[in-house]
Amino acid sequence: MAIPVIHTIIFKYVPMLGAVIAFKDFNPMDGIWGSEWVGLKWFEQFWAEPKFWEVFKNTILLSFYNLIWSSPMPIIFALMLNEVSGTKFKKTIQTSSYLPYFISTVVMVGMASQILSPSTGIVNAVLTKGFGLDPIMFMGESEWFRTVYIATGLWQTTGYSAILYFAALSGVDQEMYEAAYIDGAGRWAKIKSITLPCILPTIMVMFLLNIGNILQVSFEKVILLQKPITIGVSEVINSYVYKRGLLGMDFSYGTAVGLLQSVISFALVTVANKLSKKASETSLW
Repeated sequence: MAIPVIHTIIFKYVPMLGAVIAFKDFNPMDGIWGSEWVGLKWFEQFWAEPKFWEVFKNTILLSFYNLIWSSPMPIIFALMLNEVSGTKFKKTIQTSSYLPYFISTVVMVGMASQILSPSTGIVNAVLTKGFGLDPIMFMGESEWFRTVYIATGLWQTTGYSAILYFAALSGVDQEMYEAAYIDGAGRWAKIKSITLPCILPTIMVMFLLNIGNILQVSFEKVILLQKPITIGVSEVINSYVYKRGLLGMDFSYGTAVGLLQSVISFALVTVANKLSKKASETSLW
């Protein structure tokens, strides 16, 4: 018991002391504690940046669209697979759905580039030969960036995210289904009256966790999918911090932006947790 606690303190809590860089003019030669205090200078500079609202809007939109798609899809997938009677077929589909999660982001983006290629991609081949449409530059047009980002994320994470819902479904009392069947309830009625209420606590907890990560857009995938022509819709807080803080070596500025992002995320999950506790009596704390 002591080892996990010590590990958490050393690798999770102690590094949080580095957040003090956000309030200093950090110089690697002087170290964290030897650098000059500047207060809220970097926060004010970020708010005054011309790119602030663009980056913030892109982050919110991409996260919101991802939330409304990625939250229900694992639930729908788990419910559909739960209705399959063939055990072997169910296990095959379930196992196959996990596999994309273990593909690295770099490989996944490379696969997406090939599949969506305007010249050799299978999607454009279907659109041009099957429907007579012109090839679409999915990876090179701003209006398709969010669609590609979310679609690839759904393909990669839906099966893995459904694991918790499979576990919750396995805990539903089968006698309730038998009683509903005797009363003449159909498949949809059983899902609506038994299955969903039984797994609602799991749904709410996962939704709250997703709310907490609403600003944590994966900068790796954003950077890999990003093109100069799509920068206006693809530059998010994480990618901006990466470019400005690490590539630009402006460590204090990057830390301040990242800290602001974490504070906003904490505020969002706190509000969502209180609303969830009032509405469904389910909460994280």
